[in-house]
Amino acid sequence: MIGLGTLINVAGIIAGGLAGLVFRRAITKRYQDNMISALGLCTLFIGILGACEESLKLVDGALKSSGMMMIIASLTIGMLIGTFFRITEGIEALGEWLKARSGSSDDAKFVRGFVVASLTVCIGAMAVVGSIKDGLTGDISILTAKAVMDMIIVAVMAASLGKGCIFSAVPVALFQGAMTLLARFIEPFLTPQAISNLSLVGSIMIFCVGLNLIWGDKFRVADLLPALVIAVACAFI
Repeated sequence: MIGLGTLINVAGIIAGGLAGLVFRRAITKRYQDNMISALGLCTLFIGILGACEESLKLVDGALKSSGMMMIIASLTIGMLIGTFFRITEGIEALGEWLKARSGSSDDAKFVRGFVVASLTVCIGAMAVVGSIKDGLTGDISILTAKAVMDMIIVAVMAASLGKGCIFSAVPVALFQGAMTLLARFIEPFLTPQAISNLSLVGSIMIFCVGLNLIWGDKFRVADLLPALVIAVACAFI
């Protein structure tokens, strides 16, 4: 069944979010705040590992860095495009709409939880490559693995940031569903170099999500989303 991988991913996010809400009722605000800091630290580490894996290569016994110009071009142009189209404001507006429709008007953390969780589970090569494999061959192995990871991540986030995290299932369904439907069109553009660029820039964005979790919203990560497209385009230049 085409699209099954995304359905499993969405189910995993909802299950993890519900489990996190149950756990949240049993802990005090002090523990919730400390969990946010710990989650931010883990997210920073995941971003650093992903970026190092793609940018550092062992050549003649020495580590060599690569992709610096691609990173600069992708992040700079991507931020300009994202700022022009007000992507952050658009995602926050969707969060406010979901907040109102879900009867969560009294939940001060709803929108932040929705935005942070959505960016964390949508960014990265696994979402794109997994959706395309699902669309082309029905192979759901990558999205199944991602579902398990997202379930754990959203469970921890929901325990700290509340029910808004559960609704990150909505952008995942829309984004990965679109990737699956457009798989035959997108697949020729995902060369090994394009996937590497996508993973590198995505890891940097995940690092920024971690910074926001620890020190507040310092980076408008949603405005960087076009950088992922620029990173893929750079593979053909």
